[in-house]
Amino acid sequence: MSVETPSESKSKAFRRKTKKYVKNTCSMNLVKRRLPIINWLPKYKAEYFIQDVIAGITVGLTAIPQGIAYAVIAGLTPEYGLYASLTSGVIYVLFGSCYNVTVGPTAILAAMVAKYVSNYSADFAILTAFLSGVFMFVMGIFNLGFLVEFISMPVISGFTTAAALQIAAAQLKSFFGLKGSSGNYFAESIQNFFVNITTIQLWETVLSAGTIIMLMLLQKMGQGCKRTDGFVKQTRWFISLSRNAVVVVIGMIIAYVLKVTMDSEPLAIIGDIGSGLPKFSWPPFSTLVGEEVYSFRDMLSVLGVQSVMVPFVAILETVAIAKAFAAGGRIDATQELIAVGLCNIIGSFGQSMPITGSFTRTALNHVSGVKTPAGGVTKVLLLIVSLTFLTSTFYYIPKASLAGLIITAMFSMIDYGIFLKLWRNSLREFCILLATMIGCLFLGLEYGIIIGILIEALLLLYNVARPKIEINKIKCDKGDVTVVALCENVSYCAVEYVRQRVIKASSNEVPVVVDGGNLIKMDYTAAFNLMSIVKDLDTTHQIVLLNFRVDFKKLCLDIDSRYANKFVYAANYNEITDVFPKDV
Repeated sequence: MSVETPSESKSKAFRRKTKKYVKNTCSMNLVKRRLPIINWLPKYKAEYFIQDVIAGITVGLTAIPQGIAYAVIAGLTPEYGLYASLTSGVIYVLFGSCYNVTVGPTAILAAMVAKYVSNYSADFAILTAFLSGVFMFVMGIFNLGFLVEFISMPVISGFTTAAALQIAAAQLKSFFGLKGSSGNYFAESIQNFFVNITTIQLWETVLSAGTIIMLMLLQKMGQGCKRTDGFVKQTRWFISLSRNAVVVVIGMIIAYVLKVTMDSEPLAIIGDIGSGLPKFSWPPFSTLVGEEVYSFRDMLSVLGVQSVMVPFVAILETVAIAKAFAAGGRIDATQELIAVGLCNIIGSFGQSMPITGSFTRTALNHVSGVKTPAGGVTKVLLLIVSLTFLTSTFYYIPKASLAGLIITAMFSMIDYGIFLKLWRNSLREFCILLATMIGCLFLGLEYGIIIGILIEALLLLYNVARPKIEINKIKCDKGDVTVVALCENVSYCAVEYVRQRVIKASSNEVPVVVDGGNLIKMDYTAAFNLMSIVKDLDTTHQIVLLNFRVDFKKLCLDIDSRYANKFVYAANYNEITDVFPKDV
């Protein structure tokens, strides 16, 4: 009879786990999770087609003006926004796990890359898309999406509010037709507005204000209407959903009529847009800025460490949107990171700016009744038609119309209610929100969100280093005892604080009970410190360790085995007094 040694047992367990891991990695289930189109395409029904087409057209009619607008925010020529929506739309149909999510450029990401574009060149936006995609793809492969959970709601809200205000402030130049620069930061944009306020143009101001009013009226027109209503209500519903495209088309007509009748261009217009599909090539790992050649290392130096926040914000937007619109709130976050990462990587080969999930277009897709990711195909086809045949028409898009559209969208991004709720209920989190917002407005979006995250991290560490420890004087049958009740987690950074609390509790002659009944986690440093406290107090005070877990007791006795009698197990504090001298 052979006896299996522990080493042989561990070797077999390792081989079994390795075999299971390889089997799961190479399984068809994993392939289906990583390539979701294999799941939904064979189940596609004929009745889905019309609904997907309608949703695709509706989203496409919004994606076109928004893509152009967000390219303008980034300081890029308009076709870059359309390229981003085109390439990302194709990839997400194949790899996206949430059927009603639609991806593309967003205002926040556009604002975050704007300073690189304005100070250097468009190649920096494309390289940012590539690097962000690689970052997200790697995070998805290693299941690191949980890191975004360390960004709290106040930080997100402060960042989003500041981003909306910064983007809106940058549009003041186009809104009023001002001379000079629009500015890269909120404070700079406001300053430039007042410096150039005497250059306000009437036509621009009237059209911008009219665009905002028209968007509000068109939104109101669709209230109470559904796609399944009668023809009149159905038409109102469709026009309301397509209001972004409607106001841009109206602005184009006004600009064209003014040019023909006045034989001049009183409105600032977008101008020439590159026609045709994007040229696919390697992302720009070097670029020419003026007469200076920037190598890949130089470009990375320009982007800096703060550029890491671009993929983090993209991940945050993607996961939040997918959770909001997924059935039952259940999503495959890993697959979403992989999908959006691939959208950015492959998109960068087709001159795409950074992209992520779009809340506006996803909500539109959902309301339009999309059934499968195939709705994205219709959007892509609409974009192809636009890039191939309609770029000459886009020439007449007024910048004032885009400014009105962008400002309207930005103020809908702000969560106004959270300010009052935090003020009433959590002043600490209200201050975190303000600190994040002020940092974003006056230092830049990347630095602002880093400030918010660091403040939250420091507060989190402070809570770990200063755990809640209750000290109570309990009257028992045979005398009083001082009870020091430990919390669930006592880590190495809290040991000095715990020592101070226990020493303070032992300042009188009353016996001390350190209650570990709630303790779930304790590391070696904490255990060493606890036994040191017992050693220090044993000669002058009476101290016991109550209801510690067996594994914690074992750890403590491995450190100092002389105090095994100090560990006591009891249902109530009256039972403890039996271990103390009778005169207690």
